[in-house]
Amino acid sequence: MSVADDRSTARRTLIVIGLVLATVVGLALVWATRRVLVWGLVAAFLAVALKPLVDRLERRIRRRALATLLVFLAAFALFAALGALIVVPLVDELGRLADRAPRVVHEAQAGRGPVGELLDRLHLLRYAEPGHLRRYGSRLGEPTVGLVRGVAQAVAALVTVVVLAYLMVLEAPRIVAGTLRLVGDGPAERLRRIGRDTSRIVTGYLSGNLLISVICGGLTFAVLLLLGVPFAAVIALVVAVVDLIPLVGATLGAIVAAGAGFARSPTAGIVVLVFFVVYQQVENHLLQPVIMARAVRLNPLTVLVSVLLAAELAGLVGALLAIPAAGVAQVLLREFVPAGRLALAPPADPDPPPGDGPPGGRNAVPPAGGSAPGNRDNPPASG
Repeated sequence: MSVADDRSTARRTLIVIGLVLATVVGLALVWATRRVLVWGLVAAFLAVALKPLVDRLERRIRRRALATLLVFLAAFALFAALGALIVVPLVDELGRLADRAPRVVHEAQAGRGPVGELLDRLHLLRYAEPGHLRRYGSRLGEPTVGLVRGVAQAVAALVTVVVLAYLMVLEAPRIVAGTLRLVGDGPAERLRRIGRDTSRIVTGYLSGNLLISVICGGLTFAVLLLLGVPFAAVIALVVAVVDLIPLVGATLGAIVAAGAGFARSPTAGIVVLVFFVVYQQVENHLLQPVIMARAVRLNPLTVLVSVLLAAELAGLVGALLAIPAAGVAQVLLREFVPAGRLALAPPADPDPPPGDGPPGGRNAVPPAGGSAPGNRDNPPASG
């Protein structure tokens, strides 16, 4: 082997080692900053969802800063109203429970009342003795520090996500314009198309998810109302909110609704559990794939598989972002892979907005003679 070959082999070896080290350092950096990256991803998702509203309002008031502020204030007011509808009745009920707690505990220790009878039937009455209760009460303070830390982190994450999303929406025109100037005219048109399709996917995902939650909340309210469960409207609202979480949302809602049902009567609790077992299967395997396939224009099988894989890989955040991520991946595949451009062509809009060119986009071929085909509004020119 010559000296030149030795140098070439050594150079390639150093390049491979450098690439491996760079990959390891990059992955370690991503892992170390994973919390901030997740916050940024959620903020970008929220920004893409609210940007069309801001753009529409900006066209009326001509001031983007004011339009952004008004849209975010409206969203905050909506979430605050939903929170008040949920929290206020729950706080009142917790206050009543706290007032009744000493009497309930005394009856349970004596084996009387619904709690005492249940403990006696399950042979758990000895755990309601005063010594056991004091021991349990002393242990309740142990996880308090962790709970407070978790609440503080959740508040910090919420504030950070809102601020990032606000700045993204506010600076979106400058960011887009600067990026398009850097890439040139040809790639700029492709980036505009990707951004437009991505915005449509996120908006469709939100509308489809809201529709599924409304269906879940409405059916839950009907079941609880028929069973005579108190606070049926509030519980149904809680179920609708948590049902925004794909796959596991209905399960979390079932815990709340079934607890309220068992508080009413064992029969009501069992009926609520049966309802949620059936409904969750229908939602996960019928409603969500079909509605999301229409809203995001994805194959129902793709929707289901993407949610399952993302939930397994990234947990709750992965389940929330799986469907729009799959839609964006399809858009990128259609734009950058020649075969995908034909296999994944988007359905043509019935009424394309003016200025977007003829149907078919850049690949449309004009008819012979250079004139567009006629229709009833624009008949073909005669000889």
